[in-house]
Amino acid sequence: MTKLIAHTWSLIMDHNLSPLRNIQDLQTRHLFMQILAWMWCVIFASSVGSFFIFGLSAIVHSLFIAGVAITVATFEIAGKKPEFFEGLGKTQNGEYE
Repeated sequence: MTKLIAHTWSLIMDHNLSPLRNIQDLQTRHLFMQILAWMWCVIFASSVGSFFIFGLSAIVHSLFIAGVAITVATFEIAGKKPEFFEGLGKTQNGEYE
C-alpha cells in the first residue's frame, strides 16, 4: 500500500514522470503546477464550505510547490552549469568574506 501511495504521488508531483514533463520551460511547468494547486485548493475549500480553509490551503500549496520548483531548478543548474555555484561567497581575490 505504501508503494502504491508513493508511486501515485510521484506520477503527480515528479516533473520527470507527470505529463507536464513535456513542457520544456521550467517556469511554464511551475506556473501550471501552481494553477493546478490553486484549483484543488478551491475545490477542497468549497467542499468543506470554508474560505478560511481555502486561504490556509492556498498558502501551504504555494509554499510547497515553490519549494519543489526551487529545488528542481537548483538541481537542473547544478547538473548543466556547475560552474554557476563556484565562487559564491568569495571576494575578487578568492577569499571568503
